[in-house]
Amino acid sequence: MKFVTANGATIPALGFGTFRMPGKEVLEVVPEAIRLGFRHIDTAQIYGNEAEVGQAIQTSGVARGDVFLTTKVWVDKFRHADFVKSVDVSLSKLRTDHVDLLLLHWPNDAVPLAEQIGALNEVHKAGKVRHIGVSNYNTALMAEAVELSAAPIVTNQVEYHPYLDQAKVLETARRLGMSVTAYYAMADGKVLSDPVLKDIGARHGKSAAQVVLRWLVQQDGVVALSKTSTLKRLPENLAIFDFELSDDEMAAIHARAASGGRIVNPAGLAPVWDKAA
Repeated sequence: MKFVTANGATIPALGFGTFRMPGKEVLEVVPEAIRLGFRHIDTAQIYGNEAEVGQAIQTSGVARGDVFLTTKVWVDKFRHADFVKSVDVSLSKLRTDHVDLLLLHWPNDAVPLAEQIGALNEVHKAGKVRHIGVSNYNTALMAEAVELSAAPIVTNQVEYHPYLDQAKVLETARRLGMSVTAYYAMADGKVLSDPVLKDIGARHGKSAAQVVLRWLVQQDGVVALSKTSTLKRLPENLAIFDFELSDDEMAAIHARAASGGRIVNPAGLAPVWDKAA
């Protein structure tokens, strides 16, 4: 497993995401993912599966201290008192006294960012979270969060796949010492039938999905979240560290980006995104 270091955090470069995974599925798939070698599990309050994620880690046979666990506070809990209470609830559900990384899930300008960051810092200082970060932030919000925070901001978790140019976010993250955590890497399944990705995969004896995950983790400071509900796919998603993409192959994948490539853009949550570089 490769690791990404960012502002004092050491994060497994390949994580397993649980978005849209019902509890029963989590209990079936996540323990097997951990047994196979995944050491980074990502969940969120809004996913409604923190309890099952906690149970899955506990029953995996791998010590809690060997699993990097991320969760996210939902936007309706950003007021200070609500925030702190919600973290305690999450810890109880996750069967742990701390998470390794806690994120603000989306921007919410109804609550001052200083209050949000202050609450993040409070639970960090209390030892309830080892590291803090943000999610779905544009570059201006990233810089503001860093300026407001006493504790280091270690990542911005954003949509990132071959069809979405995130060069500006990546550049800002590197300047601030942060990592970028990529979700929706498969672009809602679009990458699986992409002829360019399939052709690159054929050269390495890999699938298009493996090519995309490799493309992500081969970039400086990028963490990739993978996801599958199929047990037989778990070993495939993990097998991305035994090959390397050439500079030309990396460039060819970057060249797939186009205007309109963004998939996740919920009204009322999404900020004003940075224009593509």
